[in-house]
Amino acid sequence: MADQLISLYRRKLAGEKGWIGKDWGGRCAIALAFPNAYRLGMSNLGFQSVYGLMNLRPDVLAERVFLPEGPEIKLYRQTGRPLLSLESQSPVRNFHLLAFSLPFENDYPNILQILDLAKVPLAAEDRRDTDPFVMAGGVTTFLNPEPLAHFIDFFLLGEAEETLQPFLDLFVDSLRQGTPRGETLRELATRVPSLYVPSLYDVAYSGDGRIASFSPNHDAVPSKITVGRRRNLTPPPARSQIITAETEFGGRPLVELGRGCGRSCRFCAAGYVYRPPRWHKIEDLRTCIEGVLTDHAEIGLLAPCVNDLPEIEALTAFILERGGSFSASSLRADALTPVLLAHLKAAGRKTVTIAPEAGSERLRRVINKHLSRQAILDAARSIAETSDFALRLYFLIGLPTETQEDLSEMVRLVKAIKHQMIKASAPRGTLRPMRLSINCFVPKPFTPFQWFNLEEVRELKKKQAWLKQAFAREGGVKATFDVPRWAYIQALLALGDRRVSRILMDVHLSDGNWKKALKESEINPDFFVSREKALDEILPWDFVEHGISKEHLLREYRLAMAEEESDICEVGKCRRCGVCRPPE
Repeated sequence: MADQLISLYRRKLAGEKGWIGKDWGGRCAIALAFPNAYRLGMSNLGFQSVYGLMNLRPDVLAERVFLPEGPEIKLYRQTGRPLLSLESQSPVRNFHLLAFSLPFENDYPNILQILDLAKVPLAAEDRRDTDPFVMAGGVTTFLNPEPLAHFIDFFLLGEAEETLQPFLDLFVDSLRQGTPRGETLRELATRVPSLYVPSLYDVAYSGDGRIASFSPNHDAVPSKITVGRRRNLTPPPARSQIITAETEFGGRPLVELGRGCGRSCRFCAAGYVYRPPRWHKIEDLRTCIEGVLTDHAEIGLLAPCVNDLPEIEALTAFILERGGSFSASSLRADALTPVLLAHLKAAGRKTVTIAPEAGSERLRRVINKHLSRQAILDAARSIAETSDFALRLYFLIGLPTETQEDLSEMVRLVKAIKHQMIKASAPRGTLRPMRLSINCFVPKPFTPFQWFNLEEVRELKKKQAWLKQAFAREGGVKATFDVPRWAYIQALLALGDRRVSRILMDVHLSDGNWKKALKESEINPDFFVSREKALDEILPWDFVEHGISKEHLLREYRLAMAEEESDICEVGKCRRCGVCRPPE
């Protein structure tokens, strides 16, 4: 049975192009883990980019680890064999470092499952010098690392291109010198500005459960952790390192166009923690894409808003002229042009996705969407005039200040969009069904909505039921909804402090039974999820320094309550949020 695991991994490697194999001799061995299934991990460009950056170093080897599923997990349970890496099928516990890449909060329980399968102690305090160090990075960690504080030895906060090499310089040196575990952690915490070691910080709580203080327990450790960020995106642009058909994109390489978004939507964490918004230079993108097209006919273009790239039409024309095709991750309704739509049609795209987020003009002002009803309708008409595209629309429910009238406006907006598309497509005589993806709003750290609570699950279910009934009467419209209970769990893991580690442990010990764990927990999860926070209280993530002033977030919060929009980002020209402020 153990041989079956090795054969399974070798078959998987045989279906890949671009994986890296290195000899272990004298190298720092890193097990780079994605805490979910292989097909999801290999669809994540950040995970793939870190794999490439680590393996650029001759003194480092990085091999991948994923959460086993299906026949694979059955084999591990039957054999009792410790979890293996993909490339060399080596036990994860034999690596010097187990590094988790974390893009989604709801994957946190899988971290404990991977540690358990690898036979690495779950609690950081229980690990000894013979155990691998356990590290985590990724966007959720530089929003709020605290719910994982009990399990992770250290977090590397920020963009890997900025933080990874300085960290590895010190870590590899400590391995060569045989520095004891505790001393290594203190050395890393004092010499790497973006590295956070939870055990070197103490938290005190007041009688009402709120944080009373958060402070270092070691003299040389900084009180705040600075998130690493590159001011400019340097070439080459991030692209898929490994190509496999077993991904959400079916073997299509991904290329990053830019990072961050200047639209300043108040619910969007990525629009705040990746400031300032940055784009790769068009000549660097052309060079990268030309290289990709030598082996692949289709490319996935990634950015928070693809058509905010100033030269997007020139870039898509470049791809088409070279016989390639492309898909786009997300598109802004008011930036859709006839030329870009024509390029999407020529690329063989069947669906166009836009995100009104809210149904009413009022609520779009609250969230600072900068998107009028007329702009949405104009985009729908242009889409239908260009081709027989299917239109997908993204909406949120449970947004701050949302009323029943806002939901009614959502229904009216969808009907108006459908009317526009029927009218515009009449000469062609065809119209594909409109698909709606309606998700629950989850408050996130470092946004103006970080002080809000998640709406009660029962209220979210009522809103979903009302919308389902409303759209069921509307032919040609198909609506899908997420699960409010999972939104509750995401909010708990996004907004909680280090006490939430205990709940995660209970979930693991109950084999993933969240209902049982939440019911029996000594920690009240509603304290983190359902309580609106005071504007002056210490938040669990306040020690993380993004350069965004709390005063700016408070101003945006108050503008939201006044139903007023603020200006979009003007990189380098304003000093409102603090990110572009020159260093003192």
